Amino acid sequence: MKAAPDANFATQCIHGGLEPDPQTGSVMTPIYQTSTYAQSAPGEHKGYEYARTGNPTRTALQNNLAALEKGKFGICFSSGLSAMDAILRTLRPGDEVLASDDLYGGSYRLLTAVLGNFGLKSRFVDMRDTDQLAGHITEATKLLWIETPTNPMLNIVDIQALTDLARDRGILTCVDNTFASPYLQQPLELGADMVLHSATKYLGGHSDVVMGAVITRNEELAKKLYYLQNAVGAVPGPQDCFLVLRGIKTLHLRVQRACENARHIVEVLRQNDLVANVYYPGLASHPRHEIAAKQMRDFGGMVSFDLKEDTQEAATQVMQNTHYFTLAESLGGVESLIGHPASMTHASIPREQRLSVGLTDSLIRLSVGVEDGEDLVKDLEGALTKAMALA
Repeated sequence: MKAAPDANFATQCIHGGLEPDPQTGSVMTPIYQTSTYAQSAPGEHKGYEYARTGNPTRTALQNNLAALEKGKFGICFSSGLSAMDAILRTLRPGDEVLASDDLYGGSYRLLTAVLGNFGLKSRFVDMRDTDQLAGHITEATKLLWIETPTNPMLNIVDIQALTDLARDRGILTCVDNTFASPYLQQPLELGADMVLHSATKYLGGHSDVVMGAVITRNEELAKKLYYLQNAVGAVPGPQDCFLVLRGIKTLHLRVQRACENARHIVEVLRQNDLVANVYYPGLASHPRHEIAAKQMRDFGGMVSFDLKEDTQEAATQVMQNTHYFTLAESLGGVESLIGHPASMTHASIPREQRLSVGLTDSLIRLSVGVEDGEDLVKDLEGALTKAMALA
């Protein structure tokens, strides 16, 4: 049965916003694999008329996501970038977005190469210093686009401080919560107007679906996003919605295990002679560790590190010698992944800009999965040893 609003997170994962199917009593939400719905008379139907506009499986997922993020409205899209695109379409030519200077390469590309052609202005700034950020705000600024932890440098932004600043200036805020997942962080509770997820990642959790979602408490924003969902048509199919619903039921278990494995891996990397720096907000030495501890339940399964030999060739030697860490893009699945942001996820960002935020040519990003932690440690240690031998 549907979880009470004050139910704890694990209960929300399994019951949040969900009821057994009213027609059959099915405990699991059915896959409504249909493109259209019968009407008793023109314009008279049971709440659904065409599957682009609405689908019961999608509705169930949207309700579940709203419960997880303690929002009121969930709006799902065919990918994380199409969800971001819908948010940006609520702005007008001449409006300005201030975005984190360390953010996902696809987000950067959408803001600059795509929507820049339609008059949307974007600037990329360090959001860790709230006072400095305030100096970048102009009359044209309409949206703060926030990542925390950031991709791939694992920088931490104080969500509460930024949302307070934005609210005072009449500016909207959206937090890309993909890296943290709602298990670790709930930005709406910290004042954000919108939360975005690439549901492909931790929400789905099994690397078998591509989807995006926006969650908000703001009814006016929700109406605009529902309208764009239907008018533009970048909607997920019912099978994909079912897969994400199924993935969410173990979200809390998967993310907690990934956090535990990540902590173990971080300590081993810090002691390795080949490693120059380890980036992880769970480290007491992380410059924003206290803020992360304040706004996160735990510190996540994402880890980045760079090598003392700062070349892509050195990083490649490491990445090509792992066994359990698969060299691939994406993150947040049950399996561990290893990647090279400079040539993969962040290749669309100019090299000079990457280097300015610390994204070196040797930086390696890990998405730590739920395998046995000792096996993952041995895998990385073996790959680093082989790389040293080949150097």
